[in-house]
Amino acid sequence: MKEKLTLMIPGPTPVPERVLNALSKHPIGHRSPEFQSIVKKTTESLKWLHQTDSDVLTITGSGTAAMEAGIINTLSKGDKVICGENGKFGERWVKVAKAYGLNVETVTAKWGEPLDPNQFKKLLDNDEDIRAVILTHSETSTGVINNLKEIASYTKLHKKAITIADCVTSIGACNVPMDEWGIDVIASGSQKGYMIPPGLSFIAMNAKAWEASEKSNLPKFYLDLKAYKKTADKDSNPFTPSVNLYFALEEALKMMQEEGLNSIFNRHKKHMEATQRAIDSIGLKLFASPGFGSPSITSVLTDNIDAEAIRKAVKNNFDILLAGGQDHLKGKIFRIGHLGFINNRDILTAIAAIEASLDQIGKLKSPLGTGVATATKILNQE
Repeated sequence: MKEKLTLMIPGPTPVPERVLNALSKHPIGHRSPEFQSIVKKTTESLKWLHQTDSDVLTITGSGTAAMEAGIINTLSKGDKVICGENGKFGERWVKVAKAYGLNVETVTAKWGEPLDPNQFKKLLDNDEDIRAVILTHSETSTGVINNLKEIASYTKLHKKAITIADCVTSIGACNVPMDEWGIDVIASGSQKGYMIPPGLSFIAMNAKAWEASEKSNLPKFYLDLKAYKKTADKDSNPFTPSVNLYFALEEALKMMQEEGLNSIFNRHKKHMEATQRAIDSIGLKLFASPGFGSPSITSVLTDNIDAEAIRKAVKNNFDILLAGGQDHLKGKIFRIGHLGFINNRDILTAIAAIEASLDQIGKLKSPLGTGVATATKILNQE
């Protein structure tokens, strides 16, 4: 049976029926008291999710819009910045920074390996003119989680630098306590852990980030965060927002609060462990360095098997969509998204589909059902 597509990619992620029902409501005026009430409620819930007392602003745009906004609202042309680069999205922030005339120094790691926090510390200790550390927390392209907590701790000790973090696939899946870790700017997107369709992005700014914004001279108009803050303080938006996505956001955040932050984090951790152990048991390799796999994405290295052939078989046989590798990793890895509205059944179904597809193309190395049995043991643990 076709037209029963299951998304097991890092985004867009599955959308709960409650959220879809909210999304389908008739639009209301975005300057109306009714809509202002929704803005107020969602803003309060976004602060809860970010574990912050600082501002969390909503932009109609993708996660890239939020990251670009974080960069151009806090920095000036010629500023020295450090960009972490160990995947496709780290590369993107380097490109954005250079496009705006920033003086970029990179801390790099091979794709599949985490960034070394000590390299950031060394650069920060030796240059008091650095204005920002820009990095990706959960590198979606490789399934690697970087040590944002430690890196941010070194930035906090610097006189001038702020931390600008891409948390697009970590907010709503991982514990990212903004205030506790001292992160100055956090960007995220709606189609990931938030469990709603693409179209909204979120940017959290603390007092240090707003202080930096007073000195910023980079060009901005639609992404001018001062305009967003001014209207957010009145429970509104500077431009026409995606009204129906706000309906969806309100319902999704309500679901997240019903589940609770710790339960959300524990669920994602268990799904990561079940997926990783299952993949290992069927004879495939994990691409991310041991201990640095993201709770949101598991990347699988297929060695002499064409990863695209596996993805195609899973899609054709089971209508389950897995993500492929990007750039030089195309055909060499596939990625299993397990963030957002994902439950134990989804994990077992994906593993079973991968095993069955490997068996069909004659590449299964272990007895059929090994991966499912391994995942089941993890998922059954209290």
